[in-house]
Amino acid sequence: MGLCVSLSLEIIKFKSLDGDSIGAFFIYGFMFEPQHECMPSNFFVWNPNPIFFTIPMINWPVRWYGLSWALAFFVSNIFMGRIFKAEKRTESQLDSLTFYIVIATVVGARLGHCFFYDPEKYFAHPLDILKVYEGGLASHGAAIGIMVGMWFYCRKFKENLWWIFDRMMVVAPIGAFFIRFGNLMNSEIYGKVTDVPWAIVFTQVDAQPRHPAQLYEAVFYLFLSIFMNVLWSKKRKVLGGGYLCGLLFVLMFSFRFFVEFIKENQSSFENQMFLNMGQILSIPFVIVGIMLMKTSVKRLPK
Repeated sequence: MGLCVSLSLEIIKFKSLDGDSIGAFFIYGFMFEPQHECMPSNFFVWNPNPIFFTIPMINWPVRWYGLSWALAFFVSNIFMGRIFKAEKRTESQLDSLTFYIVIATVVGARLGHCFFYDPEKYFAHPLDILKVYEGGLASHGAAIGIMVGMWFYCRKFKENLWWIFDRMMVVAPIGAFFIRFGNLMNSEIYGKVTDVPWAIVFTQVDAQPRHPAQLYEAVFYLFLSIFMNVLWSKKRKVLGGGYLCGLLFVLMFSFRFFVEFIKENQSSFENQMFLNMGQILSIPFVIVGIMLMKTSVKRLPK
């Protein structure tokens, strides 16, 4: 009889003599189970605890997904700070932009999930839109929210709209990388059943080996981040306004369109559709991206 190995994250809590929690820490560990009692052999088994740690005294769980969003904003802010410094913008301008983008991203991601993936529920119970703690954020909604936030920022502070759009798209992929890592820790946004050697069994979903679609996207976004940063560093002085934004739209959402073919649908109504919602929402971004790249020659630096 073989053994099934799964990576596990365990929370170890300390309690005082009267039973009150006084601390906690987390460890990674491996779980060994008889093969007939767990998942198919020869595939990596993924079974993480979605809770990163619990805050002592108040017993408040800090989840990997929330931490991933925090890291997305934190690291993106560092990247944008480097851009602002190189292009002679101030820290005050960066702080103002960060405020707009954080609010716009969360609001856009939440509304995107509610209206793109589960409209009947939220039209019937609109107050449930506010229950962000229940989960439900959509990347296409976040992208729309970011663009709206940048527009408000530029209008308020008289910044060049194309300059902000292009610089934000240099930063966006690293944020997407962290979000997909959070999806991985939540065992969500997973792929379809497959027998490829690198398939993963998400035990919190079922016992079938699946495409690790979150990893596909996370790795792609990481390399896309490197590429966009190099392009900004080397070519920003010769590229027309909107070119970097358009290029990011084409690369990111073309990849998103094709990776959806190996992902499970997020809502049941998509099962009757030829293209799922993620693909339908990606097409306008690709079209707009191509248009921005073609028209950027009209906005070349003087």
